[in-house]
Amino acid sequence: MKRIEIFIENIILASRWLLVVFYLGLAIALAIYAFSFAGKLVDFVSKVMILNETDTILKMLSLIDAALVASLVVMVIISGYENFVSRFDQADEVHWLGTIDAGSLKIKVASTIVAISSIHLLQIFLNLTQYSNDQLMWFTIIHLAFVFSALFLAYIDKLMVKDKGDKKSHEPSL
Repeated sequence: MKRIEIFIENIILASRWLLVVFYLGLAIALAIYAFSFAGKLVDFVSKVMILNETDTILKMLSLIDAALVASLVVMVIISGYENFVSRFDQADEVHWLGTIDAGSLKIKVASTIVAISSIHLLQIFLNLTQYSNDQLMWFTIIHLAFVFSALFLAYIDKLMVKDKGDKKSHEPSL
């Protein structure tokens, strides 16, 4: 019976390698998104002399938005692989990887989503004439939902860290 249990545990543990397919898929999607970014950059450069200030800002915000989305994808790929699949062997070269656990990944993802949402909201506010008051209200409410979600996740993470610290301080020293 113990051999069956060990066999099942080995299968379950090995199943984490299935996540590699998802991370490789995200890497391919990131490469495709890089081509999209390059197209936006070429479009911006080709029109930079004829754009007014507002349009220039909107184009730059679009590029910043793309960079944040790409960073979010990289963050998910690397920390997901590091946390759930396998450790990187050369920890000296990528020393920051060990600092991204599942809890801090959630906070970083939520923060990035808030930043992306902020950029979208700024783009909308720079084009006020294209939106109705109801649309503006809903865009703002949705953005605030992202902000409150990120704050709530950060608060929960802070409580979890504090709770872990309290448990360690109450343990007897050896």
